[in-house]
Amino acid sequence: MADITANGLAGGQANQPQLVLQKIYVKDVSFEAPNAPQIFQEVGEIAEAPQVQLNLSQRATGLGNDIYEVVLTLTLTCTLNDRTAYLAEVQQAGLFGIAGFSELDQAGIIGSYCPNLLFPYARQVISSLVQEGGFPPFLLQPINFEALYAEQQRRMASGGEAPTLNS
Repeated sequence: MADITANGLAGGQANQPQLVLQKIYVKDVSFEAPNAPQIFQEVGEIAEAPQVQLNLSQRATGLGNDIYEVVLTLTLTCTLNDRTAYLAEVQQAGLFGIAGFSELDQAGIIGSYCPNLLFPYARQVISSLVQEGGFPPFLLQPINFEALYAEQQRRMASGGEAPTLNS
């Protein structure tokens, strides 16, 4: 049986690839409805469909001892008749123990696998914020983080900018 160390990784298994999810948590959250309550009255008088924009970003920080904090930030902005109906943002974070992988594989885990694990939690927070703010629920569609990571790597290799998600 492997010894589990303080960082959650099995000790005594040198170079054995290990990935341990230690914790998932909300690092920061905010909701703004700057034009409430007037915007609620306009919902019945919509001249055009609401415009929704999703911005997504992620970052990873090494904390030492093979522990990484990965933070997925989702910002959802809804405008109605050229006015902001609401702005919801969450920074969903996770602590991951990652050891024994090649540098390339570790970068892929941090860049695609970890955000993919965090996304359902972030989606739930955003949906709850929007609904509790008095607006109809908003369901974020799944995101292919593996494809986003591959595109980011392709652009960086060709000297371009990393892609962003705007929908």
